[in-house]
Amino acid sequence: MARKQITKINGGVTNYGVAANGYIWYSADVKMDKNPAEIYPDLPKVQGARIIDGLMYRHWNAWSDYTYSHVFVGKLKNGILEGQGTDIMTNEKFDSPLKPFGGAEQIAFSPDGNSLIYVCKKLNGTAAAISTNSDLYLYDLNKKTTQNLTEGMPGYDNNPQFSPDGKKLLWLSMEEAGYEADKNRLFVMSLTDKKRVDLSANFDYPVSNAYFDKTGSTIYFIAEKSATTNLFSCNISNLSKPIIKEITNELADYQELSFTENGKGIQAVATKMSIEKPTEVYSVNFSDGTSQRLTFATQGTLGSLKMGKVEKRMIKTTDNKEMLTWVIYPSNFDPNKKYPTLLYCQGGPQSAVSQFFSYRWNFQMMAAKGYIVVAPNRRGLPSFGEKWNDQIAKDWGGMAMKDLLSAIDDVSKEPYVDKNHLGAVGASFGGFSVYWLAGNHDKRFKAFIAHCGVFNLESQYTSTEELFFANHDMGGPYW
Repeated sequence: MARKQITKINGGVTNYGVAANGYIWYSADVKMDKNPAEIYPDLPKVQGARIIDGLMYRHWNAWSDYTYSHVFVGKLKNGILEGQGTDIMTNEKFDSPLKPFGGAEQIAFSPDGNSLIYVCKKLNGTAAAISTNSDLYLYDLNKKTTQNLTEGMPGYDNNPQFSPDGKKLLWLSMEEAGYEADKNRLFVMSLTDKKRVDLSANFDYPVSNAYFDKTGSTIYFIAEKSATTNLFSCNISNLSKPIIKEITNELADYQELSFTENGKGIQAVATKMSIEKPTEVYSVNFSDGTSQRLTFATQGTLGSLKMGKVEKRMIKTTDNKEMLTWVIYPSNFDPNKKYPTLLYCQGGPQSAVSQFFSYRWNFQMMAAKGYIVVAPNRRGLPSFGEKWNDQIAKDWGGMAMKDLLSAIDDVSKEPYVDKNHLGAVGASFGGFSVYWLAGNHDKRFKAFIAHCGVFNLESQYTSTEELFFANHDMGGPYW
């Protein structure tokens, strides 16, 4: 099939979407701020200099480049966009999609193509650094008006999607304005009366990747539950009594969910991985929860390798809670031998030790070197309810550390664990955990490996651009 260029945008586009009526939206960076060389043209040697007089001048690894990501709309004529499209955020120094990680999932056309929803955090400077408050904005292409649909909802509002008939809006929402790891709730709104309903009010797990089915009466979504990420459905025939059901229940992580048309109708497709298997694409039967592998991209590389056994182990914490812990054994494990053992300390801090197949901290790679790996879902991790997840706040050196010690102590009772050769490893908050354990391990460990670990909380606070994170987890600035 021959390719045809349909846009000629100065500087290019970053994301796009096409409506059924021939409209197109795209996002592009618009330069709105002056750099030092433009402010001081009489000083030619200021090339490369920066003037920093406020937040946020850097977000993660993205430094301010004097541009803002804006949404443009235009009409295709004979399949070609004429001109540059209309900037629906003219003169606004805000970003949509949200930088640095947002993409096309944050912008959606209505089914008739006459309106568009976009996500934007209309805050600047310190206000943006201390709040996560993004909102959903409805732009009417005919009236050229913009309306905030989630005004009064102070946390992240994200991933909007219209129902097939265009009468409802589905999106994900966090409740707190300064808590980036808050529970992602599943919301739906009637666009007629703007009434909002929290479909996940009685569902204590964070949601992602939500979609309407073709009738608009059922929503399919992915949620983290008990250190796995599986598929769920929510029947909204009666909005006052939404019914959530678990579709798959596997020791696996489903990461992306989408729908595609084929000869047999609409097919659900998702990516799936586990600690034993890298990500591949699967088709999913929503009626019985079965899945069928569609891609075999990793088969040639890993087909001849024997993976280590992964064991799910429930361990008692010091306050008598049940803590799910993965234990990964060497592929040639012999229970009559003794093995050095590694305690894996998760980063985040609010990031589940789920069934991920990591390309950085890979449990199978560690086990293949002859180690047993102990990976606990300590206090402060999602998928075990909001209370468990938030117990890390203002207590970095407290219960979470006791949980890590409970995990290694429990597994160390096994005769095949060499208690004279224990190590602790981790990155980011996991690195903080390793540093803490190095000073508080009561001679349990012989080795410590920390990567990018937090080691000075005062320095961390004054060098962190997302102040909402430190304010929530530490209870505010150290002073």
